[in-house]
Amino acid sequence: MDPVFKYNQIRLVSGCLFLQKLNMTRFLIPVFLFVVVSGCSTNNVTEDESLGVYFDSASVKGCFALFNNGRNNFTIYNLPRYRDSSYTPASTFKIVNSLIGIQTGVIKDENMVIRWDGVKRWNEDWNKDLTMKEAFAVSAVPYYQEVARRIGRDTMQLWIDSLGYGNRNISGPIDSFWLNNRLKVKPDEELGLVKKLYFDQLPFFKRTQEIVQSVMLREQNSNYKLCYKTGWGRLENGHGLGWVVGWIEENKHPYFFVLNIESPDPEQVPKVRIKLLRDILTHLGFFNGKK
Repeated sequence: MDPVFKYNQIRLVSGCLFLQKLNMTRFLIPVFLFVVVSGCSTNNVTEDESLGVYFDSASVKGCFALFNNGRNNFTIYNLPRYRDSSYTPASTFKIVNSLIGIQTGVIKDENMVIRWDGVKRWNEDWNKDLTMKEAFAVSAVPYYQEVARRIGRDTMQLWIDSLGYGNRNISGPIDSFWLNNRLKVKPDEELGLVKKLYFDQLPFFKRTQEIVQSVMLREQNSNYKLCYKTGWGRLENGHGLGWVVGWIEENKHPYFFVLNIESPDPEQVPKVRIKLLRDILTHLGFFNGKK
């Protein structure tokens, strides 16, 4: 492994050192100094190529990373893709869109309703009035497109810059830059984002982060809590792209993960991404409350 890697190759999205002042238009404009810090070294990364069998069985290629917060170490499959490649965030951007929307007052809370515009879309779950919590759960694109329009380009750019999120490119329509391969983000940045979110370390109010944490909860029982956001998009080469990013918590110990997959058949992606995630986590010993 390249020795430079121990210093700066895997970047986790860091917190920001910033000042905030109240603006009369109901949002806070961050004045920030973005600091990138690395959580990885050659001593805390285990490359686990055995996980490739799960990708092969799902007929996809991609990468997976798990960060054990208690031990400060990573388990990674396909390190170059995880570390070096950038992709459209697709619906994982709903995490950031929600944070900015709540922080600026565009979204009052997780129960705020945006009325259906009456346009019939392919997903029946989208064709009705939705709260933010419901829209997040069913990944309702129209809801979050309206949120982005209400936030506006200048405010959106300020917050994307303050997060240092991906390539920070939000050019093109304000309601689709996260879907059309303008904005791109690395898998390690996605993992770093949810890690900071879990610990309330992003440049947002604690309440803002707690609301987004709550809507990411998808499964909870006596053994574990599983929180995540999925994403489904199309790459410039026409392949389907899939994401699952979040954390699993057992015995109050969080483990942060990112799954990134690609298939020549775009319809394959949503069919396999959650099963693939669960298969990998099961292989790594999760879901029994023993981690």
